[in-house]
Amino acid sequence: MKNRRQFLTAGMLAAGSTLLPELSFAKAGTPDHEKGRARFVFVLLRGALDGLAAVPPCGDPAYAGLRRALALPAPGAPGGALPLDKLFGLHPALPFLHQSFQAQELLVFHATASPYRDRSHFDGQDVLESGLTTPHAAPTGWLNRALAELPARTQNAGVSLGANIPLVLRGPTEVTSWSPSKLAALDEDTLSRLTDLYRADRLLAARLAEAVSADALVAADEQDSAAAARPPPPTDKVDTMDGARMDSAAQYNGPNGASGANKSGRYEAVVRAAARFLARDDGPQVAVFDTSGWDTHAGEGGAQGQLAGRLGQLDAGLALLKTELGARWADTAVLLATEFGRTAAINGTQGTDHGTATCAFLAGGAVRGGRVVADWPGLSASALYQGRDLRPTLDLRAVLKGVLNEHLRVPAGALASRVFPNSAAVKALDGLMRV
Repeated sequence: MKNRRQFLTAGMLAAGSTLLPELSFAKAGTPDHEKGRARFVFVLLRGALDGLAAVPPCGDPAYAGLRRALALPAPGAPGGALPLDKLFGLHPALPFLHQSFQAQELLVFHATASPYRDRSHFDGQDVLESGLTTPHAAPTGWLNRALAELPARTQNAGVSLGANIPLVLRGPTEVTSWSPSKLAALDEDTLSRLTDLYRADRLLAARLAEAVSADALVAADEQDSAAAARPPPPTDKVDTMDGARMDSAAQYNGPNGASGANKSGRYEAVVRAAARFLARDDGPQVAVFDTSGWDTHAGEGGAQGQLAGRLGQLDAGLALLKTELGARWADTAVLLATEFGRTAAINGTQGTDHGTATCAFLAGGAVRGGRVVADWPGLSASALYQGRDLRPTLDLRAVLKGVLNEHLRVPAGALASRVFPNSAAVKALDGLMRV
């Protein structure tokens, strides 16, 4: 690994649950995508996203009573959820995801979970990233192992955007990484001296060259984008300032306003860099980055507040990713997942505690969306897991297998034995991607 320094529509409620029509299990012989075109982004939402807030089941009779002050009004009411179907809505801070759902570019999964059933963030994230059933069972991640199974394997097929390569992308398959630098850019003289210093060491020389190349790739694309956004020169030859680009990033601070500017600005840089890598014909097929701050034990808020601010930033980042990817968006799938959910009822500090099942999202131009995928267990007292949590009815590995098989063409046999070891009983969901 290389380091740089720096489905189903849930349209009706029947006996308190929705089933899974229009979804089957993966079949052999599906036509391959055009080689090398598919792009996949995995976004880890660290801290346990409250799935009952992000995708509220407003049509469930027990929802409002459990959520009390945090319950979102039904779609159509002031501050209400954005409509998905008769049972589910979307948090009002997620307008881009809602537009994607309407454009059939978003699948929403609910009552889903990894095999992990305890409530430790560290252990839950380890299981989510390793793809195994118990914490700390392997030093490698399912996505790195999947890259080894790509039918048209290329060098550096994966890139991590962040200070460290997360477990999900660690393993024997070579990947690269990039993160926004906190240091001033090196001047040419210093860079030349470093090059001379490392010249005798093949490994250090290669790593320096790769880091410089990655920075140059991102910087060159940023310059191209800025040049494309500039207005044409005035005909009277009067000097003018360069035009400023206006896009979804202009509202990136979202509900948090200026107080979240530094954090959201760094997130924006990561999103832009991910798009720069993936948009290139010779770039990686897979990118991974994470976000944090989803551990809402106190003061979670409803339509407004702490969680709404985080969701708004996430939504704006996804909108920016689509803008920056341009035509490549049509070949892209973006999966957002978290380690576990939160309690069905709110706690005494107007927040939620660690739970079990939650929601996940699959967005992108390559996604056959416009559906909520949920075998809904209900929120009645008897339906809750251990009397407190949303009960898991969909194994997240079924979603991961479906995306890897249909989108990246990882063979089903490899998924069951090597990518997700000993998981033959977990069948891949079919019909997630456009054919």
